[in-house]
Amino acid sequence: MHETLPEGVSRALLRLMLQAPETQRFECKRVSGKMVGKALETICAMANTEGGSLLLGMEDPAKAKGADRLYGIGENPEAVDELLRKLESHLQPAVEDVKLQRLPCTLRDGTGGVLLRIIVPRSDKVHSILEGSTWMRGQASNRMMNAAEITELSYRRGVRSAESEPVDVDFALLDTDAWRLFRQARGLSGSDLPEQLARIGLAKKVGNELKPLRAAVLLFADEPGALLAASGTRADIRVFHYRGNKIEEGEVPNLKKTPRTISGPLYRQITHAHAYLMDELAEGLTLAASGFRTVHRYPERVIKEAITNAVIHRDYHLNRDIRIRIFDNRIEIESPGLFAGKISAATIQRAGSFSRNPLLARNLREFPDPPNVDAGEGVRMMFSVMKASKLYPPFYAELKEQAQEAIMVTLRNEESPPVWEQVSDWIDRHGSIGNADLCQIASLDTLRASKLLKRWVDQGVLVADPTKAKRNMVYYKPLQDGITQDDLLPDELKDDQSLE
Repeated sequence: MHETLPEGVSRALLRLMLQAPETQRFECKRVSGKMVGKALETICAMANTEGGSLLLGMEDPAKAKGADRLYGIGENPEAVDELLRKLESHLQPAVEDVKLQRLPCTLRDGTGGVLLRIIVPRSDKVHSILEGSTWMRGQASNRMMNAAEITELSYRRGVRSAESEPVDVDFALLDTDAWRLFRQARGLSGSDLPEQLARIGLAKKVGNELKPLRAAVLLFADEPGALLAASGTRADIRVFHYRGNKIEEGEVPNLKKTPRTISGPLYRQITHAHAYLMDELAEGLTLAASGFRTVHRYPERVIKEAITNAVIHRDYHLNRDIRIRIFDNRIEIESPGLFAGKISAATIQRAGSFSRNPLLARNLREFPDPPNVDAGEGVRMMFSVMKASKLYPPFYAELKEQAQEAIMVTLRNEESPPVWEQVSDWIDRHGSIGNADLCQIASLDTLRASKLLKRWVDQGVLVADPTKAKRNMVYYKPLQDGITQDDLLPDELKDDQSLE
C-alpha cells in the first residue's frame, strides 16, 4: 500500500537524499526498462543484509547533479508496476513489512512528478529471487552469495540451528547421570537410549545409521565441549575475574586468578557458572585508594537469567566458548552469535528473546529444578528487577567487528541516579541528548550537566557522537552508536511540523 508523504516532509527528505552517496543502505535508480531485475536484486540484497531504502525515479549521482537527477516514476510507469508485482511473487520467501512511500516533487524539467521510496527492513529470513540467485549488499552495490555464505547467513539469522544437526558421537557417551535425571523427570520408559532419543526428536537417521543430534550431546554428555571439538565447535563457559574496571594489556594481565572453565551438560553448566559467580561476588572488593570494602549488588535472579540466556540462545556452530568477565563495576556476559529473528539490542526489552535453539529450550525445562521456564519473560524480568534495585538496566550490544560475532550483555554494579530515567526516556523519544537538553530536564547548570554526561560516558552508559564538535556534542545510548544518515530520516520526521 502506497503512502504519500506531505510536501514539506518530501522536500526535506529529497534534500537529504540528493546529498547522500549510494551506500549499503541507500540506492537510487531511474525507472528504465532494465530497472526491474536490478531493483529486485537490491531489495533482496538489502533484506539479506541490514535493510535500507531504494529510491525510484532519481538518477545515479555519478551521472547528474542536484535537481537534474529528478526524473520521476512517470518516465516508465509500466516498469514500476512490474517491479511491484514481482516484489510479491518473485522473492522467496517474500520480504515482509516492505513500505512504499510516494514523494511528490518538482522534476528536472520543472513539471510536477513523484518519486517512489521502497523501504526494505532487515529480514529475519534468507531471501532469493525466483529461479535466480541469493544476493547480499556491499558498501554501495549488490553481490551474489555463494553456497557457504548462504549457509552462514542462515545460521546468523536463526533460520538454521546447529542444535538440530546429527553428530558423530557414540550413544554410550550420552548414558550419563544427566540423561538418567532427565529420563526420570520426563517419565520415559524403556532402556534403549538411541530409540528414546529418536522418539523425543534428539536423534535421527543419517542413511541407515541413527545418530544423536548436537542438542542431545549438549544436554546429556559429561564433556560436550570436548566431544564437539572434533567438529570444530565449542560448548563451555570461561570466566575471567579482573582487578579494576578494564582489561590491562601487558606481560602480566590484571587477572585476580586463573580463568575458570566450566563444562558439563548444559543444565549443570548454568548451575555451576551461577554458583561460581555468586561465590566470586560474595568476596566483595577493596578499593585501594580508600581502603573501604564494598560489595556487589547484582540481583541473583538477573545473573542466573543472563547466564541461562547465553547458554540457551548462543550459536553452537561457532568455535568459541561463552565468556564471562567480572570487573569491579560490572559483569560482561558474551555469547557467540548475533540476535536471531527480529530481535535487536533496541527491541529486546519489549520483545524478549528469540529461541535460536528450540530443542535445547524445550528439553532444558524438563530437568528437575530447570534453569528456564521457557515462557519468554526472562529478559523483561531482568530489566524490571534491575530497575527495582535502582541499578542501571542491562545493556545489550552486538559485537560485529571481532573475529567471531557475539552478543554481550553488561550488568553494572552502580546505582543509577534518579535523573537517569528521565534521560533514558528523552533519548528513547529524541534519539540523543545534549548538554542543553540535560540542563532543561534536570534543572542543572551547564557545568554540572557536563560532568554528569562525562561520568555516563566513562561508565559506558552513553556514547559521545564522534562526528560532532565539543560545543555541539550529543550523546547516544551504546546500542544507538553508529546511527548515520544512511537511515534517511526516521518515520518520526513525518510528525515534525517544522518541515511543513
